Amino acid sequence: MINGLAETVRNRVRANTLDAKLAHLHDVLFDVVGFSGNVAAYYNPANSYLPDVLLTHRGLPITLVLIYKCVAEQLGLEVRGINSPGHFLAAVRADDSAIHSRAWMYVDPFYGGELLTPTDIYRRIAETTGRSVTPSPAWLAPATHRQWLSRMLNNLQAVFAHSNRERDLFAMQELQELLTT
Repeated sequence: MINGLAETVRNRVRANTLDAKLAHLHDVLFDVVGFSGNVAAYYNPANSYLPDVLLTHRGLPITLVLIYKCVAEQLGLEVRGINSPGHFLAAVRADDSAIHSRAWMYVDPFYGGELLTPTDIYRRIAETTGRSVTPSPAWLAPATHRQWLSRMLNNLQAVFAHSNRERDLFAMQELQELLTT
């Protein structure tokens, strides 16, 4: 499915520029296919399972970022997962030819690929965590693959603990332990 999404985007792109790739990536993922956050059933465990999210086009921020990253990287874009508290985000490497540097653009696939500034991110963190946020580059740090997987497992553990799904909870705890060894 991910390869098919990347191929669809690739077939639409005419100019081999970052702007063209991003425009078509966002059009396909968010407007045509309709990936977005599952606001109605946020705590449904299916939101954490990639096959389910690919079928329903609804998920948590972290799984939507994973899909975004996998498709975008097939287009030659550099994407990182941003491990901000309460709301996982994507960062896309962007060329800023005006200042001859490479900066990061922040994207929120949960909200239809919305582009965010660091100020927007700090506000989103405050909204989702319910606490005030002092702006810091640490909130914009990329997640390692281990951190990414650990966060996904933590999400599932919380859902399973809350819904008294003890066997599923133990399975996620066992996977979490494997990450630390």
